[in-house]
Amino acid sequence: MNWFREKIKSRPGLNLAAMLRRAEPSPEGGAESGADGVPLVIVCHGFTGSKEGGGGAVAMADGLAGRGFDTLLFDFTGCGESGGLWEEITLSRQVEDLGAAVRWARERGYERIILNGRSFGGATVLAYAAGDRQIAAVCTWAAVARPRQLFSGFAEMDTERHGPAGGKILLNDGSGSLCLQRQFFEDLQSYDLAGCAARISPRPLLLIHGSADEVVPVAAAQLLFDAAGEPKQLALIEGADHRFSDHRKQVWELFFNWLERDSGCIPKG
Repeated sequence: MNWFREKIKSRPGLNLAAMLRRAEPSPEGGAESGADGVPLVIVCHGFTGSKEGGGGAVAMADGLAGRGFDTLLFDFTGCGESGGLWEEITLSRQVEDLGAAVRWARERGYERIILNGRSFGGATVLAYAAGDRQIAAVCTWAAVARPRQLFSGFAEMDTERHGPAGGKILLNDGSGSLCLQRQFFEDLQSYDLAGCAARISPRPLLLIHGSADEVVPVAAAQLLFDAAGEPKQLALIEGADHRFSDHRKQVWELFFNWLERDSGCIPKG
């Protein structure tokens, strides 16, 4: 089915696990993938997710393939099948991982690259694309806009095991506890994601958010939209939660239509 397992070198001794879905050939015989041909969508999963997205990202990539787009799914460091420790996560590390995926794609001839990120992956694509002017377009789903403020709301000191001056912090969002290094919060201080959104222009930006998002408030999407320059679009999905649990197909159609109509990356052939 045109799926290929890949390994992406992120840093010395560390590989990121990836999957590449190639576009279906058009009846007229379109251009070859990569150089001078098919555009590539690179997908960034959420905070504790993986490249497959519980199967959703794989199904979405199949849908994109039928519309003439290649798709690259990959696991951030410490997630899914990639090496490294998840507990050492920082936004800077994810931006570095995404940079490795973009370099991998360009080495294979991809010239038109669109970034798609969900939740913390949305913050990652905004931060990366703000500094890489060759990225063609950006789309986020339920993107975090003020990560330090958001995660601080879930944080509590793990004083029992590490003491008040310890190097680790627990996050508890109601679904379980996660242990992070202090550097996660320290790193977030250097990011202004609204400022990053402003630097996407003049490349197209699509922000998708659920009106019933219980994790990242709708105000985050409005903040990013207000900061961004044209061309930009904000799509609020009525009744959708943070995972778009009952609205997946609606989000896909919005994304697909934007890619074909407004992203500037219409497949050739």
